[in-house]
Amino acid sequence: MRIGIYEVNPVETGRFALDGGAMFGVVPKPLWEKTSPPDEKNRISLAARALLLQGGGRTVLVDTGNGGKFNEKLRSIYRIENGASDIVASLARLGVTPEAVTDVILTHLHFDHAGGATTLLNGEAVPAFPRARYYVQAEHWRAAQVPTERDRASFFPDDFLPLRRRDVLEFTEGEGEILPGITVRLIHGHTSALQCPVVSDGGTTLFYCADLVPTSSHVPLPWIMAYDLRPLVTLEEKRRLLAQAVDERWIMFFEHDPVLAAARLTRTDKGIVLGSPVLFE
Repeated sequence: MRIGIYEVNPVETGRFALDGGAMFGVVPKPLWEKTSPPDEKNRISLAARALLLQGGGRTVLVDTGNGGKFNEKLRSIYRIENGASDIVASLARLGVTPEAVTDVILTHLHFDHAGGATTLLNGEAVPAFPRARYYVQAEHWRAAQVPTERDRASFFPDDFLPLRRRDVLEFTEGEGEILPGITVRLIHGHTSALQCPVVSDGGTTLFYCADLVPTSSHVPLPWIMAYDLRPLVTLEEKRRLLAQAVDERWIMFFEHDPVLAAARLTRTDKGIVLGSPVLFE
């Protein structure tokens, strides 16, 4: 798929699992298990799907998955199914080496989005993409330095502090264009100042949903994660952005859906629902 100057491809970085109740909040299990069947520990399978954009002399990666720095205890808790090199292997299948990546846009710094931003080298966490600049919202960076008891478990300092030590960070400030043809929209319900990239050429628009709509099952407005710090804010953010997505026929890119990478939405008498899948060809 081409949008403007960019060739666009999904990048599978490996699968993991989180508690189904936490993923769907107030939605009763008899409803969410129809689309997301849990395992014996009530965990549902999730993708950690990055996005690769190539063009205009840039190779841009949006999010990096879980990475490979987990100890055995955490690997078991989150049913991590990837290895340290899975994102590297997936990029290699697309003809891309870590050294070729010029820019990494991190939607936010939770471990399942930023874990692959660094890798272990002789026991030390270092940037996984050595020639890249990493883009993080300044407001979110500040929040990640002092997480609350409620979200502290989502931030692993080795995923992002090495980026500051190696001076590869670019702090973004609010909404707008951060790279040619790539803007970001901010959401604050899930965590402070999460940036959702939007790739558009005026005709085709792709919206990287990150954790605003983590899977296609989360399209209905009240299907909101218990992980969200401000669920009522998420509700209004979804109401506004999904309406725009329908009206402008955006492609919605689902970072965590285990089956469906992207789809358009449609409006019915029951509200906004999942529409036709979108294939990357």
